[in-house]
Amino acid sequence: MSLRLAYLAVLRVLGWLALLARSDRAKDTEILILRNQVEVLQRQVKSPRLSWADRAVLSALARRLPGSRLRQLRLVVSPRTLLRWHADLVRRHWSFLQRAPGRSRTAATVRTLVLEMARDNPGWGYRRIHGELAGRRHKLAPSTVWQILKDAGIDPAPRRSGQAWRTFLEAQATTILAADFFHVGTVLLRRLYVLFVIEHGTRRVHLAGITAHPAGEWVSQQARNLLMDLGDHAEAFRFLIRDRDAKFTAAFDAVFAAVSVRIIKTPVRARRANAIAERWIASARRECLDRMLITGERHLRLVLDEYVDHYNSHRPHRALQQSPPAGGSHQPAQGPNVRVLRRHRLGGMIHEYSQVA
Repeated sequence: MSLRLAYLAVLRVLGWLALLARSDRAKDTEILILRNQVEVLQRQVKSPRLSWADRAVLSALARRLPGSRLRQLRLVVSPRTLLRWHADLVRRHWSFLQRAPGRSRTAATVRTLVLEMARDNPGWGYRRIHGELAGRRHKLAPSTVWQILKDAGIDPAPRRSGQAWRTFLEAQATTILAADFFHVGTVLLRRLYVLFVIEHGTRRVHLAGITAHPAGEWVSQQARNLLMDLGDHAEAFRFLIRDRDAKFTAAFDAVFAAVSVRIIKTPVRARRANAIAERWIASARRECLDRMLITGERHLRLVLDEYVDHYNSHRPHRALQQSPPAGGSHQPAQGPNVRVLRRHRLGGMIHEYSQVA
């Protein structure tokens, strides 16, 4: 808009300079012609639309005429309107920028943070969320938090504080263990049984033992060895899921009952009731055991020890936001000099990648 005003002003100055070289008779004749054209236009157009740049030019030129002459001049606007335009220009020139009335709009980042807190914490009301924001040095009124939640269609805390199944299961997962058997056939058609335990919360796998004769006494002893390896960490568990296999005897259950772990038996032929353990068996077969020949018990122990170490320390999991069960995350590559190293596992059957500067 300012460029248009400057353009119109330059045109008027150039027009004025061009008039200096013309005679008074020619100027008077042109004025009469222009007046007649204005009268014709005024009969056809009642109220022409003028931009603010046109108003500024007319106001500036009108100041060059005496008052009596201005009243006789028939413009497209009245003299009162022309004077009002000029007063507006003066007021705008000498006025300072003022803040618009009313409270300022809440930043989009703060609104997003409020909605995220409300979704992650169903029991928090707008006062609790406001207190959390105040601790993060965000200055806004509690009523603003309430309005943000209302505009987003989020009910007050008592109406949305019901715990979802996903939240309930995730909270319980940290206290659950799952035990199961699976068998592996060797080159000489000998069947070996593998006993393992997996933590629901972290997906960490513990290889309990491998044997060709899984008697009840052996299974109970492996349970004692597992609790010794867990140490103080065993106190964090409250439930153990297992199937109704006869190899899990009463002595096996008594080992876990001694540390206040409750045994939960799955229904008959219901693999989905112990889905996390079954999923690990499928991963171990697909990624490792189905791609190699096992010669014996010692060979199987070496293979599974290395695979379990890979599974716990490196393999990403979707349930853990692509982090391994042992913790940590894969750091993104930064800078042009970052190199990726490849580590072979199980003779090159599995590869692990890490970044070094």
